[in-house]
Amino acid sequence: MAGGGGTRLRPISTAQRPKPFLPLLPEGETLLQRTVTRLRGAELGSDARISVVVSAGWAPLVAAQVPGVQLVIEPEGRNTAAAIALAALAPDADPESVMVVLPADHRIDPAREGLFRSVLRDAADGLATGSFGVASPLVTLGVGVTRPAIEYGYLRPVVARRERVLGLDAYPLEAFEEKPAADRARVLQGMPGVAWNAGMFLWRRRAIVDALERFAPEVATGIRRGLATGDIATAYAALPSRSIDYAVMEPAASAGLVVMAAMEVGWTDVGTWPALLDVLGASGIDGAVVEAGVSVVTADGDVVIAQGPAGLTVSITGEGTITLGEPIALLRGARPYLPIVQALLDRCAAAETRS
Repeated sequence: MAGGGGTRLRPISTAQRPKPFLPLLPEGETLLQRTVTRLRGAELGSDARISVVVSAGWAPLVAAQVPGVQLVIEPEGRNTAAAIALAALAPDADPESVMVVLPADHRIDPAREGLFRSVLRDAADGLATGSFGVASPLVTLGVGVTRPAIEYGYLRPVVARRERVLGLDAYPLEAFEEKPAADRARVLQGMPGVAWNAGMFLWRRRAIVDALERFAPEVATGIRRGLATGDIATAYAALPSRSIDYAVMEPAASAGLVVMAAMEVGWTDVGTWPALLDVLGASGIDGAVVEAGVSVVTADGDVVIAQGPAGLTVSITGEGTITLGEPIALLRGARPYLPIVQALLDRCAAAETRS
């Protein structure tokens, strides 16, 4: 699934070119390209195919960046339940095939990509085709909690029913928890088996279709109607904008239909300035987007990234107060890492020029 609002990493990320389509990491590929490359090396079978679900406005970017993939084009973004339903209900899809759902904007530690591929294979072979007494469960992949994060959702497994399945630690899932307050995040960090929700899923295609029809019938019915009439745009306009977690996974977990597998693969969603700076080698730097017109107090050594008439610029600030007419990224105390920041901007500027 490729898209996004382009807001959390402004000004390098925009609505016209959100995070998946940017070469944020030193390897030079965009996050979308790296996700596809990672899958193409996974030996998932000769009949495996890679599809990218993308809104129409970004389809040319996908076609240019990852030629050879199948495009599943949404007329507009209606959140992840609609995107997954559109892919799952594709008329040429085998209902018994295992479908892997991944965001296009995650990062896996390059040294652990082989392990990540093994996780996908083991989850497909050992869990999605039947596990924990469920004939066709919905499988979610969880990431070990290392801090009380409030920007991630959490997965709470039934720890007492843990099983070793192929190379995975697997559990029935008790519940999903949405992004928590700080106090709750600290409690969750201390609970055995609890994991971050990486937004990665595996299931038989018919299992997710059945779950959509049971828990989100308005989404399933709307997509079916649009595919049958050939007017997917009208169908999409009438769909509720709901995440797959809220629409399907949360009630499915309550119904005992969800299985969780744990993985330690160096995952991050690179979703904030501190997360991006951390993977670039500037750990411990606080950073955030400051909206246009908001006054902010700066300290000596802070770094500001702004979008000017000539493109992205980076500057070091002193003590004072600044107010700008466009959103900026303010990176606290990042002066020692200025070369890292400048290299990031250079990669993104070069990508923009090539497009």
